Amino acid sequence: MTSAPATVPDLTDPLTHLPPDGLDEVWAHLRREDPVHWHPGGTDTPGFWVLTRHADVSAVLRDSTRFTSERGNVLATMLHGGDSGAGSMLAVTDGPHHTALRTLLLKAFSPRALEGVVRQVRRTSRRLVTEALENGGCDFAQDIASYVPLATICDLLAVPESDREYILTLTKSALASDYASLQEGEDRLARAELLMYFHDLVRHRRLHPGTDAISLMATEPAGSTLLDDDAVVLNCYSLIMGGDETSRLSMIGAVRMLAHDAGQWQALREGTAPLKEATEEVLRWTTPTLHFGRAATDDVELHGRTIAKGDLVTLWLCAANRDERVFTDPHRFDLARTPNKHLSLGYGPHFCLGAYLGRVEITAMLDALRTFVGSIEQTGAEQRIYSNFLTGMSSLPVSLSPRPGPLPAWQE
Repeated sequence: MTSAPATVPDLTDPLTHLPPDGLDEVWAHLRREDPVHWHPGGTDTPGFWVLTRHADVSAVLRDSTRFTSERGNVLATMLHGGDSGAGSMLAVTDGPHHTALRTLLLKAFSPRALEGVVRQVRRTSRRLVTEALENGGCDFAQDIASYVPLATICDLLAVPESDREYILTLTKSALASDYASLQEGEDRLARAELLMYFHDLVRHRRLHPGTDAISLMATEPAGSTLLDDDAVVLNCYSLIMGGDETSRLSMIGAVRMLAHDAGQWQALREGTAPLKEATEEVLRWTTPTLHFGRAATDDVELHGRTIAKGDLVTLWLCAANRDERVFTDPHRFDLARTPNKHLSLGYGPHFCLGAYLGRVEITAMLDALRTFVGSIEQTGAEQRIYSNFLTGMSSLPVSLSPRPGPLPAWQE
């Protein structure tokens, strides 16, 4: 194993990922020259492989036999002994139990089951955009994007309205921070509080089940086994985190681009960029999840390198989604791009459970913007989050002006 070349910074350091597009040259170099790159470990953490090509990332995501998620699927857990939810939480479980658990949860995430939720997403998006127009502007990240995905996943889990602001605060702290000076242990404390909150909710749902996803997990078996409280709680945690972050950060990134790219804003408003294609490009362009992780269960040869059994492997979605071998002009934001085989929602057995719902949320927001808004202007500096797993903004001040003529009613 060779040392990391000077051109590759420490990928475990959140500061490395803070500047927007700051690693484009690094990813291009690795895709071209070193597609299976060894990243050295730290004083008390192991090294790991870095994969950056679209074909390699998708192949590993598809192969849950030779690459397991059960030693963690993000750097934060992989480098510190693994994930305590392994074997119980969908995202870090493989094999037959993963299949059984996913089959159970898909009942709550099927398009038919989500019909009412989808209608509510569209109403909420239109209401929030028209309210921002009446006010002349907003912090799009905090006033709009933070609300829609969280409200949606809380609807699915039947989280009481009075608790939702508290849940939002915890999710923001659990995986990313607005500040580099994050207090020691604050992220772990937030995760612990989320788990305790859902423990209470699960106990209540066992006694008083409803039609929500928590009640489903608490009362119906995954395969032949009923999930215990800890397993239900861990999957609630996974759903609330995954259901909030990707859609929220994608929406924020999209609005920032639309404020600065007049051509793409015009294409969206005039319909030359259809909503379906626009949604996929927003997901590709923003790629809110920087990486996924796996551990090799056997020796694997790839591009002349040997990934040894037990080695940790990181799959950089942000690099794969800019792969010149797959995407024409990959560094161009093109809302009409097709085909668009991005990996922002994963691939293979662990393809995002809430992919349909996430796409609905982004589509609804883009539709509300093109329906009601005439122009978008960024009015202040954005605040970027601090993380080695997620990328995006926690604050984006914008002013919005209405489209000419009478506005349609948001209730319609």
